Amino acid sequence: MRDALPAWWSGRGTPTTAPAETPSAPAAADGGEAHLRLARESLRELLDDTQVPPEVRARLAEDYATLERMLERLEGGRLHIAVFGRVSVGKSALLNALLGEQRFATSPLHGETVTATAADWQPDPSLPGVQRLQDGGVSLIDTPGIDEVGGEGRERLAREVAASADLVLFVCEGDLTDTELSALRGLADGTRPIVLAFNKTDRYTASERALLLDALERRTAGLVRPEHIVPCAAAPAERTVIRIDAAGRESESRQRPPVDIEDLRETLWDILASEGKTVSALNAGLFAGRFCERLAREVLELRRSLAETVVRRYSLGKGIAVALNPLPLADLAAVFADVAMIVQLGRVYGLPVSRGEAGGLMKTIAAQLALLLGAAYAGDLLSSLLKGLTFGLSTIVTASAQGAVAWYGTYVVGRAAERYFAQGRSWGEGGPKRVVQEILASLDRDSLLAEARADIMARLRGGT
Repeated sequence: MRDALPAWWSGRGTPTTAPAETPSAPAAADGGEAHLRLARESLRELLDDTQVPPEVRARLAEDYATLERMLERLEGGRLHIAVFGRVSVGKSALLNALLGEQRFATSPLHGETVTATAADWQPDPSLPGVQRLQDGGVSLIDTPGIDEVGGEGRERLAREVAASADLVLFVCEGDLTDTELSALRGLADGTRPIVLAFNKTDRYTASERALLLDALERRTAGLVRPEHIVPCAAAPAERTVIRIDAAGRESESRQRPPVDIEDLRETLWDILASEGKTVSALNAGLFAGRFCERLAREVLELRRSLAETVVRRYSLGKGIAVALNPLPLADLAAVFADVAMIVQLGRVYGLPVSRGEAGGLMKTIAAQLALLLGAAYAGDLLSSLLKGLTFGLSTIVTASAQGAVAWYGTYVVGRAAERYFAQGRSWGEGGPKRVVQEILASLDRDSLLAEARADIMARLRGGT
């Protein structure tokens, strides 16, 4: 464990701020270039931080891989659009229509899409604002449907992909179901634009379409901007057309109406051109912030585990030393082993202390123990260990009882010192008395004493 963490960590083991600020507005005067630069710097700082313990890096390997992919996206200037919606609303067909080619599998059967797949989408240079897009291009990502029976894993994948996208294309085919509305609420967290594509409009009359669009606008108020609710028809169904010639003869044929996705195409490119860079930077910054929180928890958990190991090691050493060469119980708090333990705990938390500082901290804790338990607390502990035993005890049993008292005292001191360092060299609002009080209340004294005595006796009998 290293003695110190980066400057953006506090002594409590949680990040005080993210490495770089995240943008708070969906657009910027420079088209988002400054936001992108800050986001890239943030991700590089997290990835290149050599002070993160190797154990923590191993635990967060998947998160680090996501960071790397996100940084590659930012550096390459690529934007991601994820399509999201129920099974068979025409998600894959809509993406194919936008691409102008059959890249995504479609089928009349439910659940054709079972994994997330992507394709490059080249901008139309004639559309306004396209020249402001990054050079890296745009990826369209198809995801599984969210309501397929037995498809919980695929639905989870769809949500994860949508959550990391720069823009979500939510596809429906009419008024929203409860499932769709719930999913939309989960995605509308304000970090990325959402376009609601009302697909299969060829099924409805003009008046029916108007009613449905009005209903969609009302139901998605606060979730989707009204101008981002766009009717379209990605794969219009064939219909029967009857023609009557000049002689009055009828002829019947099957025809497919033209694809209707131009309004949707323009809406998507307009959003990407005006907000794409900033949204991409914002998503990266938010992910970096969440990553910092996870990293802090993992580091803190590692420190606590190391601290527990240190405290138990010194407690056992103290217990064996007293068992082999008993000291007056009143003098146990002054044993140098406690000071060495506190010095080591400071190193575990990246807050080194001198032996003098550690000695003062140890005396503060011991004083609170005496106040809370009384001057005869060590004698009471020893009495509880010897209770029920007859005279004629072997030396090893008596020695282990005395050693267990020393073990317990050092353990309480260590736990209190660990809390002090975990709180950034602070006792908190209640002071040292409150900390020691809480620790004593949290410990099962009898079981700890029994554990200590058993361990000490095993060591003594083993000749160690």
